[in-house]
Amino acid sequence: MGQFESTIHMIQSPIVLAKKPQQQHWVRLSRAEPTGAMAQKPAAMAAKQLSSCNLTAALRQEQDAGAALLLFLNPPNATPSSPFRHCLRCYDLIISKLASARLFQDMESILSRLPPSDASHGSGPRENLLCRIVSAYGRARLPAAACRAFVHPAFPEPRTAHALNTLLHALLDCRSPLRDLLVVCHNAGIPANASTYNILMRAAAASGSLEHTRNLFDEMLSLGIAPTVETFGTLVAALCDAGRLEEAFEVKEAMVRQHDVPPNAHVYTSLVKGLCQRGEVDAAVRLKDEMVHKAELLQNSAVYGVLVRALFRAGRRGEVDGLLEELKVRGIVPHRDRVVYNAMVAGLCEDERDPSAAFAVLDDMQKCGCKPTAVTYSMLVAGLCKLGRWQDAIELVKDMPRQGCTPDVVTYRMLFDGLCAAGEFHEANRVLGDMVVKGFAPSKDGARKFVEGIQKEGDAVLLESVLCRLAKMNVLESSGWEKAVSGALNDPAELRIEKQLASIRPA
Repeated sequence: MGQFESTIHMIQSPIVLAKKPQQQHWVRLSRAEPTGAMAQKPAAMAAKQLSSCNLTAALRQEQDAGAALLLFLNPPNATPSSPFRHCLRCYDLIISKLASARLFQDMESILSRLPPSDASHGSGPRENLLCRIVSAYGRARLPAAACRAFVHPAFPEPRTAHALNTLLHALLDCRSPLRDLLVVCHNAGIPANASTYNILMRAAAASGSLEHTRNLFDEMLSLGIAPTVETFGTLVAALCDAGRLEEAFEVKEAMVRQHDVPPNAHVYTSLVKGLCQRGEVDAAVRLKDEMVHKAELLQNSAVYGVLVRALFRAGRRGEVDGLLEELKVRGIVPHRDRVVYNAMVAGLCEDERDPSAAFAVLDDMQKCGCKPTAVTYSMLVAGLCKLGRWQDAIELVKDMPRQGCTPDVVTYRMLFDGLCAAGEFHEANRVLGDMVVKGFAPSKDGARKFVEGIQKEGDAVLLESVLCRLAKMNVLESSGWEKAVSGALNDPAELRIEKQLASIRPA
């Protein structure tokens, strides 16, 4: 496998660039009074004297972040004349708890109280805390806050590759574009390692750019950075997604022959999926059999899930039972990642006129201790709607919370689209009302079909209500607006629609 010739156009040289001055955007909070969780009533606390060590233990045991914060701010033995001296571990615990609970305003206030770093203790402990804060912002989908935290003055320079990679991973979680990640690397001036390139390659692959993915891989090799199995897994997946299966198999062979890196389950799953998408199910089964001789790969059931879906789509349902039996014989536990169960539900919903078999799989999941997810229920909802059993689909969504699973935006969109396809526009309008309350919105395609269906029905009253709702949600394209309003205005009696929508029609 030779190196790829082109160079990524967004950077003129390798990632390791001279560090440029960067502006500090962090605003340190000066407020001393508690807000948010700080305003909660203190929990009952023992009157005994607490040392810093005892307070650390108490903070560790306290599960409620708000109560832990009050304990941190008001230790029982603290007095105005003898303030309590918190150790770094106390700060670490309370900041980590507030970050995990997404009480970011309170967390930032505590950060502003963090004492200056003692150089004799090194920067390691503080950097670990910094990484937890950055990761918390990433999970909360707050990329700008993660970047500000990375340069917070409470954490002394220099930053390491570990901290940089944590920030890049947080930005990847926020679906930030590759260009933003490259800018961060440029400004940090920290030598990149294999993990850095792995994250950047994942960002490139997520954007659908095979060229950038390959260029980053090529640059990595040119810098003498040894690729890992994650590196190859990302490249193989990107090649498979682009339909370049022959090249993907070349990478699989080269990673062993040239780099002594054996492929993992992710590499095999990507290749099996690529073969199945091309309709080469038999070749996919043979590749799965190759994994049989690698014991460490057998506990991953993802490849079986891919094969189950492929067999259903190829009209080879009779082979599915044999595949499931193989799972049991080999001791693979499918409920670890639910992939096989969800593949069964999806296949049966597409294959059966009677969804009872799919519901039987749902029951089997629960008996085996595998909790169905919103993905599982969304497939069942779509299957019921496809069969015209939209009443059952509505009842299933209503029953989900009782089963310990909250419907997500995909579940509601499946139900909404299914009702529109069935011509049940009044029921779809009720579901739309529930979506508005929960902060969900239909897809733009679903909203367009909804409006078009109501127009065909000629229900001007429902159209008026729907257009007002969709305007607030900003999900109907301007062309759809023009067509809907002009259609309604063909009848002079409906001029009130124009008056009511004049103030909310999108520009």
